[in-house]
Parts: sequence; C-alpha cells; structure tokens
Amino acid sequence: MATTTTESVTTAGSRRRGGAAPRFQSRRGAGRTGLRTGRNRVDPLFLVFLIPTLLLFTLAITLPAVMGIVLSFTDSVGFGDFRFIGLTNYVAVFSDPAILQAYLFTIGFSLVTVLVVNALAFLLAIALTSKIRGKIALRAVFVLPMVISGIVIAYVFSFLFANSLPALATTLGFAPLEQSILANPDLAWVAVVVVTAWQAIPSTLLIYIAGVLSIPAEVYEASALDGASAWRQLVSITAPLTAGYILINLIIGFKNFLNSYDIIVGLTDGGPGTSTTSVAMSIFKGFNGGDYAYQMANATIFFVIAVVIAVIQLRATRGKAAL
Repeated sequence: MATTTTESVTTAGSRRRGGAAPRFQSRRGAGRTGLRTGRNRVDPLFLVFLIPTLLLFTLAITLPAVMGIVLSFTDSVGFGDFRFIGLTNYVAVFSDPAILQAYLFTIGFSLVTVLVVNALAFLLAIALTSKIRGKIALRAVFVLPMVISGIVIAYVFSFLFANSLPALATTLGFAPLEQSILANPDLAWVAVVVVTAWQAIPSTLLIYIAGVLSIPAEVYEASALDGASAWRQLVSITAPLTAGYILINLIIGFKNFLNSYDIIVGLTDGGPGTSTTSVAMSIFKGFNGGDYAYQMANATIFFVIAVVIAVIQLRATRGKAAL
C-alpha cells in the first residue's frame, strides 16, 4: 500500500515536472516568436517619412560638411582643380590676427548677450504670469520681435542709432551719445548686443512663461502662509523649479549667438574696421574673396569649438536641473 502510494506521488510529480517544462518552453518560444515578429514589423508610413528626411539631411547638410572638411586640407578656391596641402590652412588660421579677433568678439558677444537675454526674459516671464491686467495682450506684444526678420530689425535700429539717438542726446546735452555708437569701435558691440537681445528675448520669454506656469499654485500659497516674501519665493521656489528651463535657454541661446550674422551685417557690417566681425561673417566674406579652403578650415575649427562648448555645458549641468 505504501509502495503504491509512493509510486503514485512519484508519477504525479514526474508528470507535473514533465508537463511544466514543455509549457515553459512553449511560453518562451512564443515570446521569442512574438518579439521577432514585432521587431521585424515596420510601419510603412514610418519609412515614408524617414527615408526622404534622411536623404535630404544627407544631401543638404552631411555631404556638404564632409566635402568642406576634405577641401579644408587643399588649396581649393571653390571650383576647378586643387591639390592637397595638409595642415597649412589650419596653421594659417591660428596665426591670423583678424580671425583671432573674430573669435574673441563672437565668444564675448555671445556670453554677454545670453546673460542679458535670459535675465530680462526671466524677469518678464515672472511679471507676465503675475496677477496683472492685460497680461495676455502684453505677452502678444512682447512676442512680436520674434516674427520680424533680423535684417529688417537691424536696418531700423541702424537708423535709430545713427540719427534719432544722437539727436536726442544732443537735445539733452549727453555728449557720449551725440555721435552714432555704430561708428565707435569701443561701443559698436553694445548696439549689436542690444538689437540681438531685443529679437531673442521673445522666444526665451515663451520658454520661461511655460516654466513658471508649470509650478503649482499651492507651492506659492504654502510659502505665503509661512511668511515668505516675493523675493524669497523667487529665490527659493521659482528659480529652482525652473532650473531646467534656464538650462535649455542658456544652451540654445549661446549656440544661436555664436552663429550671429544678419543683425551684425545690417548694423555694422563688421565695422568699424573689424571690431564687430563675427566668425560667421569672416567665413562668408572669405568664401566670396576666393579663400574657400582657408575659410573651410576656419569653419571646421569653429564647429569643433562649438561642439566642445556644448559638451562642457552639458557635463557641467548634468543632473543639476531637469524639466
């Protein structure tokens, strides 16, 4: 009787073990088959949008960039025959005072402008999200500069700096501004910063408004009950909770200001002399002047510098702020 019971238990256990393994293998096999099917199945609509985009990006950006880097090691003038000359162009770029001046101006201008734009846009965002009348209309007014062409803005401000501002300064007896600052090598950069900031503030402002509006009202209400002042709320609540938005604006703004071109052309055309010549302007003028390969070397160096700055910014701020 005991033997029979033992055999029955053993047989049942072996059946359970025997039955479990095939079921487990079946599930595992089915899972693999399902994954394989899902991995291989691609929506045709996805390819319809992906392939043309990749082709256009490759033909319009990647291929010209690669060709430009290759030609930077030659004596090409942009057409016709050329020969490889190695690093000659790169050595010449680093020893060219005009190019070095362009880099100093571009980086300095970008740093000053990004600080001015973000400080003003942040304060405007706080004001335009507070309890004031007509804030929706004011937001629309402040966004208007964003939709105007940079070259048009530059020509308008050029007239103001060359005519209206000196006339007003003469009337008020303010001697430093009685002459156009666009003709002053020491002050022309200030005009460039003012006009660039005037156009760049709206897009930065929109991002900051979104950041401020994302903060729950309950946080401010609780801090008000604890007796926090408006300044304390700004420093301890608004600024920390919008840190991710600040980071985005700093990176995007600095990158955009490094490539500034149209406003500088419309205001000063790089003058007086070369005091406001940006790297982008020096590259473009070099293309027109027959220094194609030389300026391609300049453009390659500028690209590497921009990438390095972006990487440093991201590493320095990694984990400190997130949306």
